[in-house]
Amino acid sequence: MMKRTLKLWNNVPGFDRESTVMEYYPAQDKRTEAVVVIFPGGAYAFHADHEGKGYAEYLNSIGMDAYVVYYSVAPNRFPLPLLDARRAVRYLRRHYVDLGVDPKRIAVMGSSAGGHLASLVSTYDKPVEGEGLDYVDTFPFKPDATILCYPVIQAPEFGLGHYMSFENLCGDIIPFAEVSTDKLVGDDTPPAFIFHTSTDDGVDVRNSYAYAEALKRHHIPNEVHIFARGGHGGGTFAQDPYVGQWPELLRNWFIQNGWLPKK
Repeated sequence: MMKRTLKLWNNVPGFDRESTVMEYYPAQDKRTEAVVVIFPGGAYAFHADHEGKGYAEYLNSIGMDAYVVYYSVAPNRFPLPLLDARRAVRYLRRHYVDLGVDPKRIAVMGSSAGGHLASLVSTYDKPVEGEGLDYVDTFPFKPDATILCYPVIQAPEFGLGHYMSFENLCGDIIPFAEVSTDKLVGDDTPPAFIFHTSTDDGVDVRNSYAYAEALKRHHIPNEVHIFARGGHGGGTFAQDPYVGQWPELLRNWFIQNGWLPKK
């Protein structure tokens, strides 16, 4: 099957956001109704295709449907990217029968700033402006699992933040500290799979440590893989046999958690 374009805000009364879309990549050999919603990286300024389509194609190859969300980026500010992320999860729960989705097995996945957005929709519980306009918004927005690939997590004032990402997301709308997701983890935060490289010169690996440590404090299951070398933004790292092991580790994580059948 070919990919389909889904309009997240189509025909929402009084809300002109019809340009925000989600690309649906159905697996040819579908093995599960668990799905992954992908937020590509790009410092909240653009969408990196290899961290969107590239991930979707890998997930299709292991029998999982995938959805790539082209969420709002700068000059759009908070809460619009979060609103789009919440809407994507809610949309799948609303249309789970038509799309063949298990509404209790929806994972979000993001790289770099997309990882920040994936962690934000997993942890930020406050209402935001622009919600509650139609029936879709009555469904829960929090995902059932979080997959973070070299993610931006901690706000700059706490020592590790990627300033450009926070500036593009927040501007002067909201203090950076309020969306430092390691500070937002709670008892109902979803389990996580995290990977990073210790030599990442774009986003400090300690962002991943900070999120994993917060999960541990709240007794949330998490699996963390830190590779001894590798740069930033490699996606699946298909050209690097060492770091390129991580997608297989993710597949094994899905199997161990019952999201995919065993080999």
